[in-house]
Amino acid sequence: MRLLTLLVIRLMAVVLLCLTLAVGWLIVDAHRAIESDVAGTATRVEAHLKSLYWQHLMWRDGMKRGSLLPLPEWETLATQSIISPGICVTYAPPGADPQKLCSQVEALGPQPPSWFASTYLGLLGAHNPVERLLSIRDASAGVIVTGADPDAALRRAWRESSTVVEIAALMAAGIAFLAALMIGHALLPARAIIDALHRLEAGQLSAQLGRFRSTDFNHIASAVNKLAATLRQTNAERLALTARLFQVQEDERRAIARDLHDDFGQALAATSALAAIIETNAPADRLDIAKDAREIAKAQKHMMETLRSTLIRLRSQSIEEVGLEASLRQLINDFNAQSKSGTIFRLQMVGRLAELQKRVAVDVYRIVQECLTNASKHGRPTEVNVRLEHWQDHDPHIALTIEDDGGGDIGGIKTAAGYGILGIRERLAQLGGGLSIGNGARGIRIFATVPLTGCEAYA
Repeated sequence: MRLLTLLVIRLMAVVLLCLTLAVGWLIVDAHRAIESDVAGTATRVEAHLKSLYWQHLMWRDGMKRGSLLPLPEWETLATQSIISPGICVTYAPPGADPQKLCSQVEALGPQPPSWFASTYLGLLGAHNPVERLLSIRDASAGVIVTGADPDAALRRAWRESSTVVEIAALMAAGIAFLAALMIGHALLPARAIIDALHRLEAGQLSAQLGRFRSTDFNHIASAVNKLAATLRQTNAERLALTARLFQVQEDERRAIARDLHDDFGQALAATSALAAIIETNAPADRLDIAKDAREIAKAQKHMMETLRSTLIRLRSQSIEEVGLEASLRQLINDFNAQSKSGTIFRLQMVGRLAELQKRVAVDVYRIVQECLTNASKHGRPTEVNVRLEHWQDHDPHIALTIEDDGGGDIGGIKTAAGYGILGIRERLAQLGGGLSIGNGARGIRIFATVPLTGCEAYA
């Protein structure tokens, strides 16, 4: 998950938590406000009815005539005006049915959803009524019961909560949106740093990061730039060492090839001559001597063929003598001559290859030789095609394509523990080129490119 998405999700979670807590606090506050209105209404109504009670007492000349009652018209506008909205007052005079007076129940807002009513009543419960005696001296004067109408209480709680929640939700959405924009803008350097690391991973070691407004991002950018500089230096040293090692390898191959040709070649030639002399001078009654001489000559011939194939693999000095094109044709001819499985090797060349520098030509020759060896050793192809192109137009480069029809597993080639593919990659790396291995029409396709920038690539 991206960092920006994760931060936005966490921000939204915090906003929702705060909004939930705010809604809970509003509901509790509405519940307390209703209870406060019930208590306040009870106090006002009690005072009002007591005033009526004492007026009635004086009008009736004290307590001489029957029971004292408040004025029967207590359900007046004056009484209703002191009752808070949504509150009901119930009064039962002695000997009369209880009378209930409520104030503005319908005006408190719409009916709340059932889930809100269930949640509200489940968490806070119904409001308890307040009961007060009209007169502490005369219990027969009646009891005043003040309580919140259940429907009105729910309407009021829903109205106050929903209104504030809508405003809070809009504010939370706006805050979350603006915060997401600010976080996204603040994390823009992270994207640039990630892109720079991807370029480093792809081998673009010249990637550099500029300065950012954040000190922390500047520290990271500085570390990335130092890493790129270290990788450039290490890569340059590695390429120089690789080039030197390949040069030493070529010198060693030439020395070994020269020693094998001069010493073993002459010794094998002398052995063949001695075997021929022994066979010629063998007595007529000693056929076994002639037979042994022929066996020695046969073994010598096999050793000469082995020595010749070894010299072909070791020697590259023919490039200096006859050039890359002739050396590659000779290499293809040698592989065709030595193929024991009937594999046909084909070569196609495009462009002027004679102008290439000796180092480039030797590396191309070794790459072709290694690919042909791998195709013969690890597959069963009937045909191997080599195409070498030299382009000199807008983007001078060499393109080498080697494709066989022997099937093969690309995954096994890429993860092989041998040094053949690794050596090819190293040769191409020190030339600034690249290698790709994929599926061909019926087998493996190897494609290599070598850029020819600058006159150092030409002879």
